[in-house]
Amino acid sequence: MSGPRPEPVQVVKQRRDAALSALSGGVPYIQYLGIGFERRGDELTAVLPFDDKLIGNPMLPALHGGVTAAFLETAAIIELSWQMLWPDIESGALDPDRLAAGELPRLPRTIDFTVDYLRSGLPRDAYARARVNRSGRRYSSVHVEAWQDNRARLFAQATGHFLMPPRDGG
Repeated sequence: MSGPRPEPVQVVKQRRDAALSALSGGVPYIQYLGIGFERRGDELTAVLPFDDKLIGNPMLPALHGGVTAAFLETAAIIELSWQMLWPDIESGALDPDRLAAGELPRLPRTIDFTVDYLRSGLPRDAYARARVNRSGRRYSSVHVEAWQDNRARLFAQATGHFLMPPRDGG
């Protein structure tokens, strides 16, 4: 044998899922809104399950604009954090048990965030994906798109700039 055996795939998946769950579960407002994340490799999709409390205009009915903005901003911040933590998750240097115990990393802080409301959010589940346009040591730029039934038919999009937390060791 020429070295240690690789970890079983299931162990790696469990470590990734535990880290993501701890990261998003550590923010009470994310829990209140019910936002979850689906992971495929290093790609995240934010999911906002429909709930009556999310309706802003019961006459339409339509999702509240503040909920939509919070959903998009959350998708951006968790994507940035995930990309920052991914190397540590992959190497096993990040212990998901420590994250689950509340030892969460500092999250990126919003500098500015601009939302384009393209159409009313309907009373159904919503999805969002964030794309990091630029990520440096101190500053990052992210674009987020949100849809419901049809990925090509967005109901909102946003662009944000974020102050990145300092990394350990520098």
